[in-house]
Amino acid sequence: MFKSIYSDILSQYYCLRSESLSDSARKHELCYLKRFDAYVYDRLSSNGSLSETFISGWVRSLSGKSSSVENEVIVIRQFLSYLSLCGEHAFIPPVPKVHEDYIPYIFSDTELEEIFTSADNVIQKDFKTDPYLVIEFPVVIRLLYSCGLRIGETLRIDMEDVDLENGILRLLNTKGNKHRIVPMSSAMTDILTLYCMAMGIYGTNTGWLFPSFKSDDHISDRAIKRRFEMVLKNNGIHLENRKKYERGPCLHCMRHVFAFKSFAQAERCGRHLDDTIPFLSIYLGHESINETSKYLKFSNELYPEAIEAFGSYMRGLVPEVDYET
Repeated sequence: MFKSIYSDILSQYYCLRSESLSDSARKHELCYLKRFDAYVYDRLSSNGSLSETFISGWVRSLSGKSSSVENEVIVIRQFLSYLSLCGEHAFIPPVPKVHEDYIPYIFSDTELEEIFTSADNVIQKDFKTDPYLVIEFPVVIRLLYSCGLRIGETLRIDMEDVDLENGILRLLNTKGNKHRIVPMSSAMTDILTLYCMAMGIYGTNTGWLFPSFKSDDHISDRAIKRRFEMVLKNNGIHLENRKKYERGPCLHCMRHVFAFKSFAQAERCGRHLDDTIPFLSIYLGHESINETSKYLKFSNELYPEAIEAFGSYMRGLVPEVDYET
């Protein structure tokens, strides 16, 4: 798994860490540790050389969004701290500043209608594709849209955590190892009930909500994402002149649409955003309101009426400055 002079201790550290991480967090951590291991392997042949100069050079070699670099440095900082506890001198780098200029893509109502219509009418042509996908895909994207779920936590829902009688989903070990209860609308509950009947899993309390036909695992997120990309391409949905930190249309944008429509509905109903956002932050499974703040950055060309209210709220809550965590 690791090949540098620190391979044994990296394996030991990862083994300890993996016991307390979710599947998604474990994959990200392993990726960061492997990249650091490769950097060390190419440059060091003896212990005791993780100096400030060496570690600072590693930090400078990192590329990508500032938030991604921050996450990678945090993971390696933890490993270097562990290494120090084991008696090996290692410089612990500061966490780099994050410049948050991320802008999500928000599907218009017309685009959403095109997406759902296409999803409902996809014809399975590739025999290699999981045959359950044609049934599951329309339901999955409606859950993402109507409940603001992440794709990973959606596909990992077990039937014992589905309460169709009360319209409730229980999500366990999601991002940040959080658990939460997600109420569904009556329309979404009806759709999910009909889906479970069609799949022959209605009334059961074992197995995946979105099983794979080809294995005992759930349907893969890759299969869902590929199908969604195909739907976008077929409908000509894309972002012209996309800037560096603008997210083009993708599956995760359904979660942003949910957040935007929730904010907009609260505003139309006369509810103050400072009353709405804390509840929505919990509903979305965010660690803090700062994380929810990204969901308030929308295109003012698409939604000019909402921008002023949202922007005013966030200026008072989260100043636009660099920050360290």
